Amino acid sequence: MSDGTSSSRSEEPHGTAERLRRALEGLGVVADVHDGYGLVLVSVWDGLVVWCNGDRFWWQAGWDEQHGRPAYASRPVSGVEEVARLVTARCAELRRVRFGERADPRQAQPEERADLPRAQAGERVAAPMREPKPPQGPV
Repeated sequence: MSDGTSSSRSEEPHGTAERLRRALEGLGVVADVHDGYGLVLVSVWDGLVVWCNGDRFWWQAGWDEQHGRPAYASRPVSGVEEVARLVTARCAELRRVRFGERADPRQAQPEERADLPRAQAGERVAAPMREPKPPQGPV
């Protein structure tokens, strides 16, 4: 019997992901929230998805050259503003990789942009989503 003071999740995942989406938006980063399979995904940029289970956020923060695999970052959901800053920095890094010094994708040349028709109007076009697998092991 539970006294109602504890739960397996600190917050409802969708609401928590929405808080992150709004924090990212406040930093100038457009993101989308997608629900499913017990996780909520915040799709930020090509190659940058933040997973949330209600307790923690985690995302691919880079590449571990030594082990030849992605390196993941994780933070508790209580740190939404910190996560938004870290994810914004990662997004800027990925944009620099894709567009060089033109970190703003709207500055890319037309031939560099697969989403040209809608992007010309300044609208961010999301790439089709693939089902990500959450990181395995301790977070």
